[in-house]
Amino acid sequence: MSTWNRTGPVVVEVDGSAENLRVVDYACAEALRVGAKLVLIAPYSTHDPAPDPVHDSAPGSPPQYAPVPPGELADAAVRAAVAHVRYRDGSATELAAVTEQGSRLRVLAHAARNARMLVVGRSRSRGPQRLLHTQANLRLAARAGCPVVVVPLSWRPSVLDRKVAVGIDGTALSAEALEFAFGEAAGRDGDLTVVHAGLPAERAWSEEDPECSWISRADYLLSETLAPWTSRFPDVKVTRFLSSRPPAAALVHESSSVGLVVVGAHGGVLPVDPVARRSLAAMTCPVAVVPHRLTDGERQVVPRRDAVVR
Repeated sequence: MSTWNRTGPVVVEVDGSAENLRVVDYACAEALRVGAKLVLIAPYSTHDPAPDPVHDSAPGSPPQYAPVPPGELADAAVRAAVAHVRYRDGSATELAAVTEQGSRLRVLAHAARNARMLVVGRSRSRGPQRLLHTQANLRLAARAGCPVVVVPLSWRPSVLDRKVAVGIDGTALSAEALEFAFGEAAGRDGDLTVVHAGLPAERAWSEEDPECSWISRADYLLSETLAPWTSRFPDVKVTRFLSSRPPAAALVHESSSVGLVVVGAHGGVLPVDPVARRSLAAMTCPVAVVPHRLTDGERQVVPRRDAVVR
């Protein structure tokens, strides 16, 4: 059983847009539910110096006024988010607001290093831009070391928020995702659907039982994997969902009836997780990406995928 646990604050990215306030609402609800501190953070980067309004204007043309510096925009964004939270919940939430210069990946990963979770919004972009944004959030989850919850900008509170689904594949990649999913379901007094799609991971099955179907093997795998967690969280109602669909398609299908989908993902600088990537890109409910850290034993048998200097 994993000993992974998080008890820190809930950290949420602030970008100053009106739609982002829904993402802040989600993070605020999570912080209130678990009694955690809420940290609002706005990363920003500097640009080339703005043109001088006197010397850089063409003769006879209006002066080119300098834009508002990025740091001031970030400050305004967090002030607006703080006001929104206070208007929404009064002083019920312990609150901190931070702006920091640097890349989004570095700033958010640093802010989330001791966090319970990091909450970010999902881009409305389509096609290649959405894939790029999705991969950026996977890198963020791998670097942050805590669950990263990606919230659609259209999110609204719903009765489905009590229900959680988690995808497992029978490997160690699912360990931290299962722990997080059970904790979320217990904290919401809700139900948990455990999704397993396709053939189960290889097991030492006897050749004397060739008629053993993939369904019975998958059911055995689920029983073996879930036993420690069902005993630890006896009040969580667990539904097993076996599907012959590809894993990502099965999770996307299940996402229409739950308020949160949890997926495991690899750690490292260049995470390669097609199931998590498809889930982030296609689902309309929030998705929690929970990173898996390789143990010393796993490193000996798993080829290094992240042999890139940070």
